[in-house]
Amino acid sequence: MNAVAVIQTSGLGKRYGHKGQPALADLSLTVNQGEIFGYLGPNGAGKTTTIRLLLDFIRPTTGNAQMLGMDAQTHSLDIRRRVGFLPGELSLWENQTGQQIIAYMAALRGNVQKPYIRQLIDRLAFDPSKVMRSYSTGNKRKLGLILALMHQPELLILDEPTNGLDPLMQQTFHQLMREAQARGATIFLSSHILSEVQAICERVAILREGKLRAVERVTDLMRVNFTWVTLTFREPVSPSLLAGVAGVSELSSQGNALKFRLMGDFDPILRAVANQYVADVRVQEPSLEEVFLTFYDGNGKAAPRVAHELEAVR
Repeated sequence: MNAVAVIQTSGLGKRYGHKGQPALADLSLTVNQGEIFGYLGPNGAGKTTTIRLLLDFIRPTTGNAQMLGMDAQTHSLDIRRRVGFLPGELSLWENQTGQQIIAYMAALRGNVQKPYIRQLIDRLAFDPSKVMRSYSTGNKRKLGLILALMHQPELLILDEPTNGLDPLMQQTFHQLMREAQARGATIFLSSHILSEVQAICERVAILREGKLRAVERVTDLMRVNFTWVTLTFREPVSPSLLAGVAGVSELSSQGNALKFRLMGDFDPILRAVANQYVADVRVQEPSLEEVFLTFYDGNGKAAPRVAHELEAVR
């Protein structure tokens, strides 16, 4: 079965002023139905600009976007009825309580199930009795999530959704996203938190300085990159034992142990140490942050070695 595109952009770009630096340049991207898609990049990379263009809050300088099979500009109101949106900064009525805001937005939405709203309030440990101006950053995020999720939309667009949430609430958020996915929703999640993307996203787009650098499956990024390996021997050995072995780099010696970064198969290592007594082997997977830093050089371009490895696993 062919994948159904829920978000699709072609050459999408935004420039402020005739000679200004583009906030977003030539973005061509497809997000398929039912996936949790990570939109990853440092602050200022163009993530929020992309979201504002998708929701027709601002108009593009170049290119176009479609969401849910409709043009993002021509059918923006129809699209918004079917989307749950959490902005990076939640600005609402400062003197209204959380309950009043939720009730008002539910009435505007229509067809909202009150038991589900109560469930969200309970699971997020949110106190709706306080006025908006008294909420912490984390509680404002909880309120925003309730407003985005309460009508169980088919598309969620979330800008830095876990900002201010404690680790327990982050886990609750992950569960809510998986449940939304299970009922068929598509989630487009912007973040600069690499561990969050690694935890719940299947694919990730990496944005830097307004340009799309790569779109990869998270599992592929993790598979083609390195692991940290520590071999502990019964007796001290020289680092020269593994010098020049395919895939080995950053080799160091610590007592009876050799620690190194391995990219590729383990077999050359086993052959190189075949005459030694190996007392212990420890393999540590890299974090997505380490993968990201390895994947890009100082100019934000894919390192040739890694780009070759990515192509090899496709």
